[in-house]
Amino acid sequence: MNLRSFAAALAVTVALPFGAANATDLEVTHWWTSGGEAAAVAELAKAFDATGNHWVDGAIAGAGSTARPIMVSRLTGGDPMGATQFNHGRQAEELVEAGLMRDLTDVATKENWKDIIRPASLLDSCTIDGKIYCAPVNIHSWQWLWLSNAAFKKAGVDVPKNWDEFVAAAPALEKAGIVPLAVGGQAWQSAGAFDVLIVALAGKDTFLKVFGDKDEEVAAGPEIAKVFKAADDARRMSKGTNVQDWNQATNMVITGKAGGQIMGDWAQGEFQLAGQKAGVDYTCLPGLGVNEVIATGGDAFYFPVLKDEEKSKAQEVLASTLLNPATQVAFNLKKGSLPVRGDVDLAAANDCMKKGLDILAKGNVIQWTDQLLSADSQKQKEDLFSEFFANPSMTPEEAQKRFADIIASAD
Repeated sequence: MNLRSFAAALAVTVALPFGAANATDLEVTHWWTSGGEAAAVAELAKAFDATGNHWVDGAIAGAGSTARPIMVSRLTGGDPMGATQFNHGRQAEELVEAGLMRDLTDVATKENWKDIIRPASLLDSCTIDGKIYCAPVNIHSWQWLWLSNAAFKKAGVDVPKNWDEFVAAAPALEKAGIVPLAVGGQAWQSAGAFDVLIVALAGKDTFLKVFGDKDEEVAAGPEIAKVFKAADDARRMSKGTNVQDWNQATNMVITGKAGGQIMGDWAQGEFQLAGQKAGVDYTCLPGLGVNEVIATGGDAFYFPVLKDEEKSKAQEVLASTLLNPATQVAFNLKKGSLPVRGDVDLAAANDCMKKGLDILAKGNVIQWTDQLLSADSQKQKEDLFSEFFANPSMTPEEAQKRFADIIASAD
């Protein structure tokens, strides 16, 4: 199906009314289905229901790589939901260009989103041709190594302070029957772990040259070769994980079956749900303890163009509710992410969230691959690292050559 031609025909028949919302049901699709994520999304639903409207939950299991094609299929098939989650960045770019997503500029202007959303790059990622098409709800950073304090105690070694110490502790963990590094089978997990290794070990400038400038020469060069060596270490340490979903891998760390996991700060929701305390039961190392940088990726909600006037009005209410200060605090404390508003009180933040807030306050931020690469380029990268982690016979050199080819043709 030609997405643009179909959408153009569909958009002709659709109106975009504005105004005060009456109570109505609004289906919201998302991929937040783990225990910690469900607790967080319940805060959004509760806040929207308090407006007199009703959040109809459309959770899709399997994380974004599974959910996004389903969401896109519904939109292009003429069955739009009331609102849908994407990572803010380029994932919904073609849908916006096809006229399937409504322009939120009036709502954003009325509520001063440009003044309250920090960093500004979050709203920039929602902006196409000067118009705002999404409401960012959090800052999610990938750059974390989560460690089980109990696992290292059992192995008789100190909790690592950085990536090199973690790699050095792997033999002791294995001797104790513990998987050093938990990496689930979903392709985005291994690809994301590699991206984290680039920032931590090769640095911010190299990361931006590769993913921002699409510099094939850098991607094929010695700095990235070092990262592939580290990815090879990660592949070896993750042998025996034998789980698929990211939260199952996180649970291995929670239960001490794995020493650590490279995963975004959404893992905090799982630790919290399990009753574990940051800095006591588990340790978090931003930037793998090497290069403390926070990516300004995260989640946003887009609002499809609807024919129903009342549902269209309810969309505006939801967009406003998502950025409400109280909603921002309640949601992000349970999600493990940072708020997009720079004017909210997070006194209840745990040890790991405080580390993230401190890095953010210092301005050590970077755009993430969702913002720098198209969905197609991201998919190619995920396919490569899924194969690399699953196939020990693929050498780091072979994988780097394929990676450089992906970067050379990336958009």
